[in-house]
Amino acid sequence: MPRIPYFNPTDAVGPRAKKAYEKLPPLNLFRMLGHLGELMEGFTKLGGQLLNFGKLDPVLREIVIIRVGVLSEAPYEITQHEWIGRRVGMSDALIAAIHEGPDAAAFDDLQRMMMQFTDDVVKNVRASDATFEPLRARLSYQELQEVVLTIGYYMTVSRILETFDVELEDQPYEMAVDAGRNR
Repeated sequence: MPRIPYFNPTDAVGPRAKKAYEKLPPLNLFRMLGHLGELMEGFTKLGGQLLNFGKLDPVLREIVIIRVGVLSEAPYEITQHEWIGRRVGMSDALIAAIHEGPDAAAFDDLQRMMMQFTDDVVKNVRASDATFEPLRARLSYQELQEVVLTIGYYMTVSRILETFDVELEDQPYEMAVDAGRNR
């Protein structure tokens, strides 16, 4: 049970908040974030930008997001992004490896580097040269910054989910997303 009630969309104040709320699928995360009012639009827009307009390869992005969820012990985040991961082509073995850690056999070299970097940033804030330099040699500056922004954004999402005890939806993610499209 959530620690505060989910937001009632009829209580949306301000045109930007109402418009932003109407565009979102009826996921419990967004139902909780409705209390942000006008801030919700910017927060959810950043998430949408990371998911839809970033330069980072979608599989690498989802490895980072799921790993942040694992390290944050945020089952809602993990469940939702495992579904997204499968949609972008991740195998169950690759997803299981994210839970296992950077040394899992399922990773290629770049995926392993992403795991090590994500663990380093989550645990230490500043990535060490040992995890930063290999990625700098493989990724563009934009991709490097997207990785750090993705880690930070999903750390925030995980903390919101866990602090407010946001519950996983009863219906599968894809049904909730489809319901949001049909509003």
